[in-house]
This record gives sequence, C-alpha cells and structure tokens, in this order.
Amino acid sequence: MPQNTFFKTSLGIIMVLTIVYLLHKISFVFNPLVTLVSILIVPVSVSVFLYYLLRPVVHLLDRRIVNRVVSVLLIYLVIALLLTLFFLVVWPPLRNQIQEFIENVPSLINGLTAQMNEIQKSKYFLMFNSGNPQLTSRITEYLNQLLETISGYLSQIFSFLSGFMIVVGTAPIVLYYMLKEDGRMANALVRIIPSKYRKDGKQVTEEIDSALSGFIAGRMISSFLLGVLCFIGFVIIGLPYPLMLSIICAVFNFIPYFGPLLGAIPCVIVALTESPGMVMWVIVIIFVSQQIESNLIAPYVYGRTINIHPLTTVVLILIAGEVAGILGMLLAIPLYMIVKVIVIRVYRIFLAGKVEEFVD
Repeated sequence: MPQNTFFKTSLGIIMVLTIVYLLHKISFVFNPLVTLVSILIVPVSVSVFLYYLLRPVVHLLDRRIVNRVVSVLLIYLVIALLLTLFFLVVWPPLRNQIQEFIENVPSLINGLTAQMNEIQKSKYFLMFNSGNPQLTSRITEYLNQLLETISGYLSQIFSFLSGFMIVVGTAPIVLYYMLKEDGRMANALVRIIPSKYRKDGKQVTEEIDSALSGFIAGRMISSFLLGVLCFIGFVIIGLPYPLMLSIICAVFNFIPYFGPLLGAIPCVIVALTESPGMVMWVIVIIFVSQQIESNLIAPYVYGRTINIHPLTTVVLILIAGEVAGILGMLLAIPLYMIVKVIVIRVYRIFLAGKVEEFVD
C-alpha cells in the first residue's frame, strides 16, 4: 500500500511539472491576462487596503441603524473632503520638495563629497582608516549611487502621481462594492466550492479576512502616525525635504523588519549632505519615533500579531523586491499570509492522511 501511494504521488508530481512546462511553452496565450493584472494590481491593492481600513467605520454606522449605501456614501464624502484638503495643503509642498530634490541631486552629491572629505580629515577617522586609504572614496561612491537611485525612484513616483487616472477611475468603484457587499463576496466564493468542502472554505475565508484585517489596518494606522512623528522631528531640526522624507519613512514602515532601515537610509543621506551633527539628530528622531510606534502605538492598533518568522519575512521581501520592486515588497507579506492559510488548509484536507499512511 505505501508503494502504491508513492507511485501515485510521483505520478502527480510528474503531471504537475508537465502542465507547468506546457503552460510555459504557450505563455503568449496568457500575455493579455498578464497585462490586465499589471494594470489592475495597483488600484485593486489600494481598494483592498482602504477596505480593511474603512470597514470598521461601516460596521459602526451599521450599528447606528444607518443604511449600508448611505454609510458608504458618507465615507466617500469624508474621503473627498480629505483628498481635497490633501491636494490643497499637502500636495503643493510635497510636489515642490520632490522636484527640488530631483533637480538638486548634483549639488547634494557635491555636498555629500565635501562632508566625506571633512570627515576624512578628522583625527578619529584617520585612526580608524589608517589601513585602508581608499575607504572614504568607496563610501562616497556608494552613497552617490544610492542618492541617484533614490532620485530615480522619486522620479517614477512623481510620474505615477502625475498620471494616476487608472487608480482614480477604478479604485473608488471597486472599494464601493467591497464595502457595500461586505460579507457577501466571501459567501459567493464559498458557494463555488463543492458542498463537502464549504465548511473548510468558510473557515479559510474567515482566517484570511482576520489576518489581513489585523495586518493592513494596523500597519497603515501605525505607519501614518510614524510619518507624523518623523515630520515633526525633521521640521524641528531643520532637515531639508521634511515632508517627502517623512512620507518615505511612513511608506517603508509598512514593510516589516526591513522597512524602518530602508526608510531611514534616504533621511541619513540627505542629513549627511548638511553635517554629521544633522545625521545624529536624524538617527535619534527616527529611533525615538520607531520606539514610540512599536511600543505605544502598534499594540493598540493591531488586531493580531504577525505569526511569521523574521527570516521568512526577510527572504520574502528580498525576493519580492527583486521581482516587483517596491510594490512587491509592500504586497509580499499580505500575499504570503493568504497563501499560507490556503496551503495549510489544503494540506489538512487532502494530504495529511496520505502522508501519515505513507510513513506508516
């Protein structure tokens, strides 16, 4: 019996590999689908993130005996007012800071080089660098390349923000139906599953919903508050481009473990173009803001902890960043949580008994 199970499992693996090979050979058939996904991935992701952020508000209004459609329209009215406030108050200085940063990259590089030369003349640095006189030039070269890379990313972001009609036209519609049909979509997915597996399917949708709700809503709120703390600190110490850099810190904070470090790098580089003392102040502000966010804010806004090993998180973020850039790093953990829940349930239903039988 174990031998038959082994051959069946081997045959199944061979069939799966054969299907993957054949699909690779006819990949041109799926090119339109890939194009469609690449177009919709950003608006759909924005809609899902906003759905989990706004769903508690809809439920609160439901308890006040407000019609669901009216609740969603009220939320849209508030969002419209906030967006108007954003484009009137926040967007003009943010746009100016991004443009100024991109235009001033050559002068920032010169300032960075000058600061590194000053550091090189320091007696403490001479003691540290006595065995490798080329270290300073290498560090300066790496920092200049990193500064140019950041400028390239900001140019892409600025281009995206200047022409995001697809997001504006698609995300509100998707979000409206997600909020209006809350709960019905999951039930519709469960009804597609064969009847004997519907109980498991319902449990899977509930687990995915709980995991995403805790992660997305909690991370978005805590990242926003972290950005506010960094902005206040950057303004106080007079760091250039405070709004742009605080937004970078907030966005990267959405990425667990790696995010705070990635968000701090541009701030430190910009501070280094001013003075070494500014670097120390920036490090202190980011460290204090991170401690406040992780110890005082995050425990109150997270619905549940992320049950993912730190090494797994690092590997996922590295792979996702290589494949899909910043967007991949932002979506890596939520997608992993979905796949993890589904794989564990499928294993329990279809494979657990067979593996135990094969081992016996």
